[in-house]
Amino acid sequence: MACTVVVGGFFGDEGKGKLTAYLALRDRPAIVARGGVGPNAGHTVQVQGKTYSLRMIPSGFVCRESRLLIGPGVLVNPSVLLKEIEVTETKNRIGIDRQCAIIEQKHIDEESRSEHLVKKIGVTKSGVGACNADRVYRSAKLARDAPELSGLLADVSEEINEALHAKSHVLLEGSQGTFLSLFHGTYPFCTSKDVCASAICSDVGIGPTEVDDVIVVFKSFVTRVGEGPLEGQLSEEETRKRGWQEFGTVTGRLRRAAPFDFDLAKRAVHLNGATQAAITKLDVVFPDTMRLKKYEQLPSKARNFISEVEKAIGIPVTLIGTGPSTEDLIDRTPRRE
Repeated sequence: MACTVVVGGFFGDEGKGKLTAYLALRDRPAIVARGGVGPNAGHTVQVQGKTYSLRMIPSGFVCRESRLLIGPGVLVNPSVLLKEIEVTETKNRIGIDRQCAIIEQKHIDEESRSEHLVKKIGVTKSGVGACNADRVYRSAKLARDAPELSGLLADVSEEINEALHAKSHVLLEGSQGTFLSLFHGTYPFCTSKDVCASAICSDVGIGPTEVDDVIVVFKSFVTRVGEGPLEGQLSEEETRKRGWQEFGTVTGRLRRAAPFDFDLAKRAVHLNGATQAAITKLDVVFPDTMRLKKYEQLPSKARNFISEVEKAIGIPVTLIGTGPSTEDLIDRTPRRE
């Protein structure tokens, strides 16, 4: 079996939740673990006619036999987490690492008062930046100190490494996007930590040699919430005209949009060591691809676009989203022997 990491290739909002859910249903992993920042990232999953907007629970919860874990590098807001556990009915199979830092109301208040963070950077006011700052100062409260989480605590690194050594399949889900990375993104317009594939491994406690595949997820166009540069940004009118208008899962803010950025995509592949790429929302740019399930069914313009992407990034596009549901996907993944 294998260990697969799913990461975002642009500025978030690429469809990682949908891809993670699909891979969980396809591969039935023993463990689906969440890395990344925390509840400032929203992942949307549509499955069997139901829509879930998740900020803490791994999107692979849709595979009912998978153990769900949140790694120690992830910040946890207990109230958000516990509500999602109830909605997804996952209390009996989720584990929170004892060393996850806890977002408190003071962190949310601190961010909300910061003119720099709210007006200049455009943060989600989820408290993640303030909490990460406290973690750097070694003053943040940890999950092991939170009574409301006492029945959910786990040693995430130990569980994942045991599963890998038993040759079980593990799926790791990142958050945000490559160019929101604190180190590799558009600083200062970025999140409060690294979110590339290597960081996701660190977040859950595995070494890089344990990873078999890194899937970098791109949308068929680029969107960005908050402030910061966006090459080729379209006007709001043009965005609406093209049908590319979207709103953030967490904040509800209008996302700025631009055409697919081949240069950014190539750099994202390098930064993440990606072995495969996924392209989502092909149906938004090419409406006649809606809900198609086979690559051969795609019109020539859509196939040419996929070919251009593959040529630019140097790795295969193995997964192509053709609609909002988890089932609306073309899978070209080579099967392992």
